[in-house]
Amino acid sequence: MQLDLIKYEVEGTIATITFNDPDALNAMSPKMLASLDIALTAAASPDSGIRCVILTGAGRGFCAGANVARMDGGEESDSSSGSKNDAGAGLERVYHPLLRQLRNMPCPIVSAVNGPCAGVGMSFALMGDMVVANKSAFFLQAFRRIGLVPDGGSTYILPRLIGLARTKELALMGERLPAKKALEWGLINRVVEDDALLDTARALAEELAKGPMSLGLIRNLLWDSVDATYEEQLNNERWAQQKAGWSRDFVEGVTAFNEKREADFEGK
Repeated sequence: MQLDLIKYEVEGTIATITFNDPDALNAMSPKMLASLDIALTAAASPDSGIRCVILTGAGRGFCAGANVARMDGGEESDSSSGSKNDAGAGLERVYHPLLRQLRNMPCPIVSAVNGPCAGVGMSFALMGDMVVANKSAFFLQAFRRIGLVPDGGSTYILPRLIGLARTKELALMGERLPAKKALEWGLINRVVEDDALLDTARALAEELAKGPMSLGLIRNLLWDSVDATYEEQLNNERWAQQKAGWSRDFVEGVTAFNEKREADFEGK
């Protein structure tokens, strides 16, 4: 697997995907995005055996957002025709497919956030089912500083996580949100000492990777619940429960319960 500016490491049933351009604080570039696509596809493959993914950044930061110097939207200006750059075209072509990949992952994701986590990097981090940050981490919606609007699905997910008033504060003021306050607001799950971040993320990933295949169904049910009606969600649960009930893990879970022992799930 040939990757640029992304590290993809597998240990057992856990895949760690690391943004790996520390000199640029892991700002998103075309090479990094293309490699992220490859890594996510590999982790999501039914043949991969991956049961949990860790998403993190190398060096001093998780991700400083998009590489602003390359933000031309994929369309060059044409002064003769009066056309203008489309800053949204790159979102539709590149970022949105990656965000959908994260949304539809068949296994849980643990985000390990170190240092700056800004712009679309913040969006990637918040796709994690468990988001752990070190004390040095901070979150930033910096779009107002360059005259753009929040993207990467942040105007969807942030109001649902922390409410509209706090989302407005982040997006309109463009101020840093320290990890401690992010935890207080309910944006993330845990804050740990800087040197404990990866160990904590790994411990969480190991626990999730030992779980049944139904964990993937649970994460999708919770995503669906955000916009579903009560009746729609009852129906979603019905079909997800059918899939879970057909799994070998369900048989093992019931057997282990009756035998008063820990279940040994296969993720199948």
